[in-house]
Amino acid sequence: MRTDELDYDLPASAIAQVPVEPRDAARLLVDGGAGVAPAHRHVRDLPDLLREGDLLVVNDTRVLPARVPVVRPTGGGGEVLLLEERDDGWWEVLCRPARKLRAGDVVEAEAGGLSFLVGEDVGDGRKLVRPRCDGPLLAALEVAGEMPLPPYITEVLDDAERYQTVFSERPASAAAPTAGLHLTPEVLERLERRGVRAAHVELVVGLDTFRPLSTDVVEDHVIHTERYSVPGATWEAVEATRAAGGRVVAVGTTSVRALESRAARGEPEGRTDLFITPGFEFAAVDLLLTNFHMPRTSLLALVQAFVGPRWRDLYATALDEGYRFLSFGDAMLLARSAPDDQGAAPAATDDPGEHP
Repeated sequence: MRTDELDYDLPASAIAQVPVEPRDAARLLVDGGAGVAPAHRHVRDLPDLLREGDLLVVNDTRVLPARVPVVRPTGGGGEVLLLEERDDGWWEVLCRPARKLRAGDVVEAEAGGLSFLVGEDVGDGRKLVRPRCDGPLLAALEVAGEMPLPPYITEVLDDAERYQTVFSERPASAAAPTAGLHLTPEVLERLERRGVRAAHVELVVGLDTFRPLSTDVVEDHVIHTERYSVPGATWEAVEATRAAGGRVVAVGTTSVRALESRAARGEPEGRTDLFITPGFEFAAVDLLLTNFHMPRTSLLALVQAFVGPRWRDLYATALDEGYRFLSFGDAMLLARSAPDDQGAAPAATDDPGEHP
């Protein structure tokens, strides 16, 4: 597939700069399948759109305050953005200014008693650093670090918890699983009362997931590995749901990658470089709750793999109707197409519980 097939015009005015309040007031474009106009709902309506016996799977990773302003040995300013810790205690990071930070340099955080020893380059603009602090690194980051909002968000975030899901647990990620930002305890409680069970996975989100594809051919792009974990109870719930005729509803593309990595690898945890592109045969996920993504990204390739080329019609509708895009934007509920039926999905019915 050519990468330019995943391109579309995204005006700056469509990019959400602040999260909507309350969380579940975000709009929800509900896919009705090929030839059926999508419905316009809100995330708070999700319990009316799912069925008893469905399973909702969320990624419970928590975002680190991973963006650390630093002072270089020369006295100049800079920044270290923590991406992921390696098994040997070194961290993969993005640094600014990268060319002025050399192996052996020590940079000091502007606060928090934290410093970083700069190590070698590891490619794709990344370096290694070794954090130095008295006490736990997380405690130092809570003082020295900032929430690593994407560069297209230029407004100040007043409440850092709005870039965390309400079910987040272990701090590990460099970016939020943004589809989960819309869910509230009230929505989750109403889903439970409807008979929709919830289950958790973890996929540690790295910035590579959101970067534009770097090749002319989608499949030539190399995705860095990310850590995932699918607990045994979650996988048992997936298998039991599908066996009983229920649907597995993944909240976000990261939940999809965790579940489909478990299905493909047969391993409950590890590192995955699963790159879901058109033609991929999904083994675990039936419905996808997801935000609107940047052009020419691996996330959009996953969306096309899931619903076929009709994503273009859905995105065009969303833009025409004033939906908000990207991390703090609105969401879609997508129904998976059959591999041999590009764009087809169950049509809407009069029963909201049967749509999509």
